[in-house]
Amino acid sequence: MNLKGYWFKSSKFEIEPGEDANINSGIYGKHLAIWLKGRLEQCGYPVEDIINEDWGRCLMCQRDPFMLWVGCGNMSDHTAAKPGDAPPKEAVTWHCFATAEVPFLKRIFGKMDTGPAVSKLNGVLGEILRSDPLIRLIDEP
Repeated sequence: MNLKGYWFKSSKFEIEPGEDANINSGIYGKHLAIWLKGRLEQCGYPVEDIINEDWGRCLMCQRDPFMLWVGCGNMSDHTAAKPGDAPPKEAVTWHCFATAEVPFLKRIFGKMDTGPAVSKLNGVLGEILRSDPLIRLIDEP
């Protein structure tokens, strides 16, 4: 796949009926986000409440001096589902990634190196995913 982040298969994460109603049709990962939030908190990240985005879920790990967060969501094989239904969880490819955003004013008034924090969070994310026997990584950074 060679896209940013971790791509994996797992039967671990349920898809609730209608969980994509407040995001975009076919975007799942509520249970992935809940599980990942708990694991990140165990690793010392004070994760805020899960934020629904149109592309998936955002797990905000810090806001200052820059926003550091994990995004998670899915790609689904919609041919494996009946029209209007979620696909079976085994047909879903899950995705998560670590990233940072520097607020506009901080960008104008100085350079801020987010690399070390993103690299550390990305490493923690990889350790969390690799440590679960129900997760099979397909691609990773």
